[in-house]
Formats: sequence, C-alpha cells, structure tokens
Amino acid sequence: MSSGNTNDIDQWKLKRLIKSLGAAKGSGTSMITLLVSNKQQLSQPVSLLAEEYGTATNIKSRVNRLSVLDAITSAQQRLKLYSKTPPNGLAIFCGTVLTEDGKEKLINIDFEPPKPINTKLYKCDSRFHVEPLEELFEDSSKFGFIVMDGKGCLYGLLSGNTRTILHQFAVELPKKHGRGGQSSMRFARIRLEKRHNYVHKVAEKATQLFITGNLINVTGLILAGSAEFKEELEKSDLFDPRLKSKVIHMVDVAYGGENGFGQAISLSKKYLDNVKVLQDQELVTKFFDEIAQDTGKISFGVEETLTALEDGAVEKLLLWENLDIKRNVYRDAQGNEIVRYLKSEQTQDSSLSAELELVDSALLVDWLAEVYQNHGAELKLLSNGAPETEQFISGFGGIGGLLRWRRDDYDVEAEEEYFAEGDEDDEYAGFY
Repeated sequence: MSSGNTNDIDQWKLKRLIKSLGAAKGSGTSMITLLVSNKQQLSQPVSLLAEEYGTATNIKSRVNRLSVLDAITSAQQRLKLYSKTPPNGLAIFCGTVLTEDGKEKLINIDFEPPKPINTKLYKCDSRFHVEPLEELFEDSSKFGFIVMDGKGCLYGLLSGNTRTILHQFAVELPKKHGRGGQSSMRFARIRLEKRHNYVHKVAEKATQLFITGNLINVTGLILAGSAEFKEELEKSDLFDPRLKSKVIHMVDVAYGGENGFGQAISLSKKYLDNVKVLQDQELVTKFFDEIAQDTGKISFGVEETLTALEDGAVEKLLLWENLDIKRNVYRDAQGNEIVRYLKSEQTQDSSLSAELELVDSALLVDWLAEVYQNHGAELKLLSNGAPETEQFISGFGGIGGLLRWRRDDYDVEAEEEYFAEGDEDDEYAGFY
C-alpha cells in the first residue's frame, strides 16, 4: 500500500474528526479547547490549566463547577502524555457533549495537527473551537481561469477539490463584414473597437477578482478560449502586469462558459500540481473507460463492490467521502451476526425480526477506511467537484471498484494464484 495513499486517508479521518468536534454542543460551558502552538513550551499550558482550575472553583453553580473542573483535570491528564510539544503543536478537546438523542457523552481527545499551528488558544465554552484547525486543511494552491470567446467570458477558481465560477458575462460582437467600400472600413473599425472594449472589460474584471489588497490571490493563471481572444488579452497593455506574470498556460478549448472551464481544467493537468479534483476526475474517467470497453473489471453498488473486496478482487476502491449509508450489525438469539446496509435516515431494516439486537452501527465510509487494507485494496476517497464524480455518485451510488480481474472469470484458483505471488510476510499473506 502506498504511504501517500495511507497519509491521504489519515488526513481525511482527522478532517472528519475536527468537523465532528466543531459540530458538538454541550448543555453548559464545560467544553475545553486547548491549542498549543508548535513554538510553545508545555510548561505554559500546564501553568495556564492550573490557574484556570483555581478560577473554576469559584463558579457558583455546583453542576457547572464540577463539569468544568472535571474537563480541566482531563486536559491536564492529556498534557501529561507528552514530554515536549510535538513538531506541529498540540490540540486537546475535553468535556461533556450532548448526543443526538439528548444523552451526555464524555469527550477526551488529543492529537498533533497535520501542519504547524501558530495559534495558542484556551476556551471553556458550550462548544469546541476548531476554526484554527480547519484553516490548516484549506488548500494553499489556487488557480485562476479566464475562459473567453466571442460570446462572453467566465472567471473561475480551482482549489483542492473545489472549482468555483467567480463571475461571467455575455457579449455581442459584430461579425466580419463582407461588403466592400467605405461601409466595409466603417464596420471593420466598429468591430475592432468592440473587441478592444471587450478585452478591456475582461482585463479590468480580472484585476478586481484576482488581486486583493495589491496582492495576487492565486498561485497561477490559465487563459483559455477559442479564437485569438486569449492571445489578445495576454499581449494587451490593459492586462495587469502582475497578472500577466502569473500566466502559466494558455489553452484552446472548443467551448466557452462552464463547459469551456471544465475542458480547460482537463487540458491543463500537468500545470496543476496535486489538485484533488483532477485526481478524482482521472480515477472516475478510468472507471467509465472500463465500462465503455466492456472489460468486466469494475464493480459498483454496495453489495457487488463489497463482495469483490472480500474476494480480494478490488485493486482501487472508489468511494464518495460523503456516502450516506450505515453498516449495521445485528445479532440473533443464537449469536449469529447479520449485516445490513441502510440509508442514514433508516432506523431499522423492515425485513429483519424486531427481536434482533443491534450490536454495532457505523457509517460505511468510516468502516471501509478502517478495513480496506486488510483486503489488499487502495482506497480512493472522492469529493464533489468534477462533473465525472457527480455522475459516478448519481449513477453508480458513490461506491465502486477497479478490479484486478474480470468478475465473471473469477474462481478460487485465480485467487490462490494471485495471493501466492506475494511473500509470506507481505500484507496479503494469511488473509484467506
């Protein structure tokens, strides 16, 4: 399993944890957020918590006082697990939160942030303060797009797994005039004037959108379009020199507007470093290619894909990160376990006996993130953004697999041959 893929999954898990912490609410003001900067000595937050403990003893409400003191004590215990501040700093969350059914649940969590955190923060509130951590996951690489043709211009932004249309406008330009004489010269002059005004407007709007406070707010700019409009813009004195220096690619596209924006992204892959929406697009395109070529080396839907995964046939598991399906495990009176996959809003499978005991319930995406490596697969989490991904979600349920072999050709001998190729010490050995 590639370390890069494992790191991506770990980052995704941490991002989901932070999101869940941010959504948690408490009944009182006893939820503690402690963020330790990577430049802080641990002695500083230790002293801070000791002071806060002394202050909390004066809280008049007995219930709230005990809750706050318990949370501070838990935070102190978490700090004792570290001999020094981790390289990226430290985040600690302690306190009692309310679950969806109104019950209280104790939270005690500590972790090192994915990037160095410069913020030091202590809050005792009715919620956890995760905003500084959420900022660490924002993609710092942002690419601006200007897509222009004879019908109008679109300004777009691509960052991580998100593409955004910032602005677009339509234009009506006169076509070339075929008549001769003075009429022809007059129309040519009008046409050139209209084109000049169009390029002027495009350049002016680009400055407004891609420069903030005299600073360029994108990593690079890509000029796209049909005809020669993009070249005219790039050469024009009206185009801000600061933006001109950020142009990393010019690309011909067959369309204008949103379709042209999508095509420009696809044709600029090598200029866009590690943009997730392109990685997702490439994976899903491969999935669709396998369907078009009728190779039989794909699976889709929960049941079919999980069966292929258990058989070791899945090489790459494609999974929408927001897949809204639960994996429920029930147990009958004889101790037999039954697994069912339900939409999150479903509380029970109507085909099952009411006497069955629910022993475990988790989102399928969370469960798969824990077990995929046991089946020799590589997990690829897909985000919303690319049209291809949206089609995969709506048409194939948001879960599918790129397989090592055709499902209809699969047999036990093929399975044994595949797993016999590895060493006894590899990650697949002993799985079957």
